[in-house]
Parts: sequence; C-alpha cells; structure tokens
Amino acid sequence: MGSILWLYLRFFGTGALRFVLLLFAVSTISFALVSMSPIDPVQAYIGADVLSVGPEQRAQIEAYWGLDQPFVQRYLNWATSLVNGELGVSMIYREPVADVISGRFMNSFWLMAVSWLLSGVVGFLAGVAAALRRESWLDKFIRNYCYTLASTPSFWLALLLMIVFAVWLRWLPVGLGVPAGQLAEEVTLLDHIRHLLLPALTLSMAGIAPIALHTREKLIAVLDSDYVLFARARGVRGLELIRRHGLRNIALPALTLQFASFGELFGGAVLAEAVFSYPGLGQATVEAGLRGDVPLLMGIVLFTTIFVFAGNAIADLLYRLVDPRLRMSRKEAL
Repeated sequence: MGSILWLYLRFFGTGALRFVLLLFAVSTISFALVSMSPIDPVQAYIGADVLSVGPEQRAQIEAYWGLDQPFVQRYLNWATSLVNGELGVSMIYREPVADVISGRFMNSFWLMAVSWLLSGVVGFLAGVAAALRRESWLDKFIRNYCYTLASTPSFWLALLLMIVFAVWLRWLPVGLGVPAGQLAEEVTLLDHIRHLLLPALTLSMAGIAPIALHTREKLIAVLDSDYVLFARARGVRGLELIRRHGLRNIALPALTLQFASFGELFGGAVLAEAVFSYPGLGQATVEAGLRGDVPLLMGIVLFTTIFVFAGNAIADLLYRLVDPRLRMSRKEAL
C-alpha cells in the first residue's frame, strides 16, 4: 500500500514539475515568436483610421500597451501579471483576456466534446469490426475510408460538408453558432444543435481514422496470440472472446490515443471554426493572430497548453488504473 501511494505521489510530483517547465518553455517561445511577427499590432489596433492617427497618438498607443519597451521588459511585465493571475486586456475585444476565453470556451468545449466522443466510439467500434472481419469487404471498406480521411485536410472536408449539407441539400445552416439576426432569448437548443452539427461532424470524421486503424492492428495482434488460440480451443467464440480476452488489451492503447488527441482536436477546431465562422476559441485564435493581439493570443496558447497537458495526464492516470502492472514498483515487476 505504501509503495503504491509513493508511486502515485511521484507520478503527480513529476507531472507538476513537467507542467511548470512546459508552461515556461511554451510561454517564452510563443512570446518571442509573436514579437517577431511582421504584423504591426498598433496598425492592426487602429484599423481603418490609420491615416487619421498622428505620430504622437501612435506613440501614446504604444506606451499604453507597453509596445515601446524592449522584448525582455515586455516579457517580464507579462509574466509578472500572469503570476498575479492576470492575463491582460485583449486589444481586439477591449475586454480582459480571461473573460474572452471563458465566454468562447463553452462553444468550443461542446464542439470538441461531441467530436471527441463520436470519433472515439465510432473509431473503436470500426476498428473492432475490421479486425473481426479481417480481409473481408467490410475490413477493406473501413481501411480505405480511414486512409482517405487521414490524408484529407480538415478545412477541405469542412468545405465539402458545407457544400453538400448546407448548399445543395439545405438541411443544415452554412455557419455561425446561432441563426443570424435572431434575438438571444429566441434562440432554442435545437438551433444550437443544428449549428453545431457540421463543425462537429468535420472534426469527428477526421478523428475516426487513427483510432480505427490502431484498434484494428492491436486486436489482430491479440487474436493471433497463443492465449486466444487456447481460448478458442476451449470453445470461446465471437463477442465473448473479445470481451474476456481482448477488450482490455485493445482498450489501453485506444484510451491513450484518444486522450493524446486533444492537441489535434484543438488544431482541427481552429480550422473548422474558421470555415464555419463558429464563435469559439479557434476563431478567436485566428483573429488574434491576424490582428496582432498579443495578450489574447498568449492567453489562448497557455490555455491550449493546459488543455493538451490535462488530456495526456488523464491518459497516463487511466493507464495506471486499468493496467495493474504499471502500479507495481520496479522490484515487484522484476
């Protein structure tokens, strides 16, 4: 009991240290890259009124946002504010960065949650079906489907789905998160779901391929093992064989791959939200990058880092909960 507790304490302590080092490295590199961007944040902040702003006013704007200071001083000021729990004020929305992220996070959360669940469940079931019907027409269809989607860009898939379901068939809206021109109190849950379907379908279709292919290969390896051959000799067949001897062995890699896909999920959400004009963090990221909104872009980068790290940490923790061998100490394993 004491050794298991020590292993968990070491696991969380190592994870916390990695998390701090990761945040420091990501924030430093991201701040340097944003500072070297060719986009002039002052000009992007002024917008169309750039001709009516004189040098004095431009200097005042630079001083107000701290853009007249050297890189090291600007980074130290931003890091000090971050330690104090402040992410700064967005240059685009004129609101605190924390409020902008929290206001748009729920839209992106539901989009990514639906896509994540669909891709995980459908990909796992498709991989199991392909492995059980190896070299059949079903297996070939699933593999060809996965190979095609794995090589298809997300934005092209989004445009294709938009043309088919929104333009040709007119079953779903073209974009946005709610109907255009409709009051907030008049928007129903059905309206939110209809506007969510196309972006969620885009992300889930792209995420099915790696889960299905990986599950297929792992299950085929399990079915070809000696202990499964012995189980078949005892008369175990079909789903009972998968449930008793294959589920845990194929569930562990699938869980790891599914939780490790948080980074790809957020990257795909950025493209999908840009194509469908969906009001989430992805669209805010694009706007912040194009208009040089350094505080908002840095806040989203840190939030994304935490999001991806949390997914990997949950995967590691579930791995240890499901597989008892990973909870054993080194001496017990030997």
